[in-house]
Amino acid sequence: MARVSIFLITLALIAGMVGCGGGGGGGESCTLTIDSTAGGVVTVNNVTPPGKAMFTYDKGTVVNLVATPYAGYRFVEWTGNVSTIANIYAASTNITMNGSYNITANFEANFMVSAGHCHTVGLKSDGTVVAVGSNEYGQCNVSDWNITRVSAGAWHTVGLKSDGTVVAVGYNGFGACDVGNWTGIVQVSASHEYTVGLKADDTVVAVGSNGSEKCDVGNWTDIVQVAAGWYDTVGLKSDGTVVAVGDNSSGQCDVGNWTGITQVAAGGHHTVGLKSDGTVVAVGDNSSGQCDVAGWTNITQVAAGGYHTVGLKSDGTVVAVGMDYEGQLNVGGWASIIQVSANTNHTVGLRSDGTVVAVGWNECGQCNVTGWDLN
Repeated sequence: MARVSIFLITLALIAGMVGCGGGGGGGESCTLTIDSTAGGVVTVNNVTPPGKAMFTYDKGTVVNLVATPYAGYRFVEWTGNVSTIANIYAASTNITMNGSYNITANFEANFMVSAGHCHTVGLKSDGTVVAVGSNEYGQCNVSDWNITRVSAGAWHTVGLKSDGTVVAVGYNGFGACDVGNWTGIVQVSASHEYTVGLKADDTVVAVGSNGSEKCDVGNWTDIVQVAAGWYDTVGLKSDGTVVAVGDNSSGQCDVGNWTGITQVAAGGHHTVGLKSDGTVVAVGDNSSGQCDVAGWTNITQVAAGGYHTVGLKSDGTVVAVGMDYEGQLNVGGWASIIQVSANTNHTVGLRSDGTVVAVGWNECGQCNVTGWDLN
């Protein structure tokens, strides 16, 4: 994540961060359990299991891992206990079995959607971009872009290029679009008048409004995903713990005790975390019930709007809680969804065939995505 608030499909190599046991020959042995889900497969030392499988190695063995995405998807990175992986951003890499590790191979669709405050952006599989909604500040002027990831802020849009540089259009009154000198970026997240970028060395940069010190991320390390909220910034660390800076008036930064997290999302005044077991945690403002996610299971991705939270289930259906004043929770009939995105008062879903659905506030035309085909 570098991983995005965006849509993640994971392959879990699950064995927990524990020591190795005794081997048959007197030495220590380590086990590696592989479990693949939609989006790609993992090959371990030239063996590609059809599903969940367990491998045993002598301690110190160097094991080759290859992540192969399915058509329409791409590999993002390895996450989890990655300290002995040679290159977490390489689809083909090695892991040294000094213990039993919890590793995740992250895939994402080549196409994606991102909901801004009053506009919606779609990345097509060919790298081009479409946008609908308010263009008051030029935030929809993306027709000439060719990028790999996109993030819509309140009044600006940010795109990540294949060479690790970044482009941005829209409102720049606080410098949120001043990303022209960024290099080595692997993920971007845009929000209200600021932009956050995750670098390939797992450090973080930020530009724009620094109210509540939400851009004070210069000392962060070992970050694999970032999420920009309205007034706070959240970072997921490689060990599954979470850090946050910025406004904490509603407790949205109280994530210091979270563990086992695989994805984070930041909303208006709340923060959401997806756990490795498919359950969800949330902290912060719960005045509209946006943090009532304790009963969710089988979730593969989360998105946080202004006052609502959306969860994508493993079967392609969607759940949502929180404010429904504009109908932004009307996702009960959605099916075959592979990614969700939410902002102030609308929710967007990307179907597996590349078409898009949207519900909620549509005053600016931000939900007019019916004719989109991103694949």
